[in-house]
Amino acid sequence: MHRVLMIAYHFPPLAGSSGIQRTLRFVQHLPKFGWEPLVLSADPRAYERTSDDLIGDIPPNTMVRRAFALDTARHLAIGGRYIGAMARPDRWVSWKFAAVREGLRMIREFKPQAIWSTYPIATAHLIGAELQRRSGLPWLADFRDPMAQDGYPADPLTWRSFLAIEQHALRMARFSTFTTPGAARTYRQRYPATAERVVVLENGYDEETFATAVPAGEARQALNPGAITLLHSGIVYPAERDPTQFFAALGRLKAAGAIAPGSLVVRFRAAVHDDLLQSLAARYDIGDLIDCQPPVPYRQALAEMLAADGLLVMQAANCNEQIPAKIYEYLRANRPILALTDPLGDTAATLRQAGATDIARLDSADDISQILPAFLEAICAGRAVLPVRQAVADASREGRTAQLARLLDVASGR
Repeated sequence: MHRVLMIAYHFPPLAGSSGIQRTLRFVQHLPKFGWEPLVLSADPRAYERTSDDLIGDIPPNTMVRRAFALDTARHLAIGGRYIGAMARPDRWVSWKFAAVREGLRMIREFKPQAIWSTYPIATAHLIGAELQRRSGLPWLADFRDPMAQDGYPADPLTWRSFLAIEQHALRMARFSTFTTPGAARTYRQRYPATAERVVVLENGYDEETFATAVPAGEARQALNPGAITLLHSGIVYPAERDPTQFFAALGRLKAAGAIAPGSLVVRFRAAVHDDLLQSLAARYDIGDLIDCQPPVPYRQALAEMLAADGLLVMQAANCNEQIPAKIYEYLRANRPILALTDPLGDTAATLRQAGATDIARLDSADDISQILPAFLEAICAGRAVLPVRQAVADASREGRTAQLARLLDVASGR
């Protein structure tokens, strides 16, 4: 059994981020493919919110060490203000110093054959790069999504720090992995000298977790009997998942009588920006259609997806090279999917390949108004389009872990 040192900020007991699932499921499945994971994460004090609901999913014998870390905005601010350099490349940069020390101890003690670090906390790649430099071990940099983008991060100094990190990683990492073809294509074009080391490693769903989300033999129960429940599970980012035109379309359809009173509930689970949703609902007079609900444990969130009449995706065109991680869980839930996204983006392409064809642009109330009534009518009539079984099977986390294990084999010369 070979060993890999895995550097990940997103790891239980952190709560509220779907990004936890990627590292957690790799940790679960890697031993099946001959790799023992050693996890280096952050002290839970750095997390804004914690939950024990996924602690039990960490395999009992997994070595997990947590290095001292603070959240600059919460722990080092005075009057809500802090020095910019103390949050560059991100608010958890303090994690780097203790994590490098702890990582070197783990390398000496357990003698891993490879290092793996994962973004979107950029500090994780700083830690991975430093450990690679000091140990000489092969390093896999898991980017998931692009780092330095046009207009993101907005702060020029932070943007330059992101660019420096990705330049170093693309040069020094044995492989750099991305979750979408579009992101990988961008980085192959941006760094042609290392294009052959840029690899797509998509997100997925965990079959074992789905199997325990609902008791065996339990019949599906409607979330709102007598009404169609359309569920959006996860954060509604105001820029990347702006619901304004969707709400405008709902208001237009309600006013025209195309949505009858009491016939539709759009539930937002753990949206974070509930104030935004409620203000938009008031603006378009659709408060009776919108249901904002707080976060729930992960398995309960999966059970809710299984029970929903339809599942809602929102992804703006400025994220065309990203695919929300929950897309794969939506596919496994086997419910009709309404995708409000750019038809030319990776999210739309993935859904079309899986047979989900109800797609309208998120920024067009006209497009949404045209597609939504037919989508709801198909659900009522029992003829809504469901994901293709083979596409669902191909998206399992175990399959994704097999891909990661092959990359580790190549990197380590196994």
